[in-house]
Amino acid sequence: MTHRYCGRDFHADEIAQIRRLIAEDPERTRAELSRLTCRALAWYKADGGLKDMSARVAMLRMQEDGIITLPPPRHKPPDATVAITPRTDPGQPIRMPARALMPLTLRRVEDKRDSRLWNEYIQRYHYLGHKPLPGAQMRYFLFSRDKPIALLGFGACAWQTAPRDSYIGWSHDQRKRNLPLIVNNARFLILPWIQSKNLASMLLATAARVLPSHWQEVYGYRPVLLETFVEQPRFRGTCYKAANWIYLGQTKGRGKLGPSGKQSVPIKDLWVYPLVPHFRGPLTR
Repeated sequence: MTHRYCGRDFHADEIAQIRRLIAEDPERTRAELSRLTCRALAWYKADGGLKDMSARVAMLRMQEDGIITLPPPRHKPPDATVAITPRTDPGQPIRMPARALMPLTLRRVEDKRDSRLWNEYIQRYHYLGHKPLPGAQMRYFLFSRDKPIALLGFGACAWQTAPRDSYIGWSHDQRKRNLPLIVNNARFLILPWIQSKNLASMLLATAARVLPSHWQEVYGYRPVLLETFVEQPRFRGTCYKAANWIYLGQTKGRGKLGPSGKQSVPIKDLWVYPLVPHFRGPLTR
């Protein structure tokens, strides 16, 4: 029997191997077990690193389903609450065309201080709030002169979605092999006191130009396609259209863990943006 977690099929012999790793040494931590599991099953990221975070999530779900029994956690998980401080208080309203805000500076989140500030802005002003981005990721601040005006976050793409997979035309095996070449624009926030025509599409275009090189620098490969999901009826995706993203259709509203054939999350519009002209080539190898 096969079980599917985190975009990967686990066969009966692999489940048995995970059980053996747990039984071999009762002193092993969950983190150690996730790393051992990755090595035993040859579960690696595109840059050659272990997919240990995905393995950890998969093993927790296996335990929830009664398939394995993990050792108890050694440490209490840290408080995930994002504190709101005066650092992110609203600024003075700005109402001017995007060109008047030039020069714009895109800055990567690279240290803990920036990470905490990015999380705080997202928690305070984004309708989804702060949640850790999945998998490989890249986060940005956008500044007008020295003032933050927007934030962008990119992470792992959806494991499967019919409109995108049909558009690419890849097989099941090609999708499993090449999925890291697609990056999801998971967060886009223009701070609510900034009112600037054409700013959103300009920022999306700027991010699309610089992200492939940054991704190569950090993860060792260049993505070829961006995707994003726009929740209806809250948004219409106008800025993505203006930035030349391509509308592919709608999701079914089932989510990653929703029951088959039943809507459990909001229906979303799916948009994609090719980062290279012949993006299907690398995706269908």
